[in-house]
Amino acid sequence: MSDTGHSQAAAAQMSKTYLAQIKAKRLMNFIMLVVFLALFMSGFVVAEGRNAGGFWEGLGNVFDFPAAMFGEAVERAHLMPGYLATYFPSLIETINIAAASTLLGALVGLVISLLVTRGFAPVPWLIGPLRRVLDILRAVPEIVIALVLIFMLGGGPVPAMIAIALHTVGALGKLFSEVNENASLKPVEGLESAGANWTQRMWLGVIPQVAPNYLSYALLRFEINIRASAILGFVGAGGIGYDLRNTMSWGVGKYDEAAAIFILLFGTIVVVDQLSSMLRNRLTHGSPSAEITL
Repeated sequence: MSDTGHSQAAAAQMSKTYLAQIKAKRLMNFIMLVVFLALFMSGFVVAEGRNAGGFWEGLGNVFDFPAAMFGEAVERAHLMPGYLATYFPSLIETINIAAASTLLGALVGLVISLLVTRGFAPVPWLIGPLRRVLDILRAVPEIVIALVLIFMLGGGPVPAMIAIALHTVGALGKLFSEVNENASLKPVEGLESAGANWTQRMWLGVIPQVAPNYLSYALLRFEINIRASAILGFVGAGGIGYDLRNTMSWGVGKYDEAAAIFILLFGTIVVVDQLSSMLRNRLTHGSPSAEITL
């Protein structure tokens, strides 16, 4: 009987402790929610006070631009094929910026990822500093880097490509290093015992294991970089974003051309997204065919 009573007391104490932990967790979540809402509201009030116009006063004008653009696009629908042909070269320039920056960023990110992966790094004390470099490259937005480079190099696609490539190095370097950590060390150890140098061990022992994951992440990053290259056009970095800024700045009378640019951008992003999704499915799952989902 004493053992039974002791067990019941222990179970009751355990249940009491568990309930106390649940209450403490709920209280902490509530406090965090209150803090978040307070910060959100204070930030909104500060932004509202510094804006040239009021948020609530301008809220009713949100749909004015889409309505004007759609109206002009419908009214001048017969001119749309010509607009699409006119701005198609700028779209190709945007895609080229994204492709070049993705390729350059992926190659540099791959090398750095191998240098920061524990067990693969040839110089262990460099792991920490290189990881901080990747953190900085990811933390600084592409548009900030592009603005600095445009000030130094002038407008055009080169500053956009460098800015996107630097951000891509930070993003893919981090993702590639996480992939490397899942690679088996046995092939690397076997090559090392055979006298292979570091480059040979990485090229023959690590990269073949994780290449599908590398390509999958690189394709995903290519989609992101197309959007980024279009956005950077607004700050004078070339591509179709530059044309979109000009048409929108002109205002009424050019909204139909802006609609054509939006159609090109939307169509390109959808096509690239579907193609890269199919390729990623084949790479990761080895499927001969992949479904296209919207």
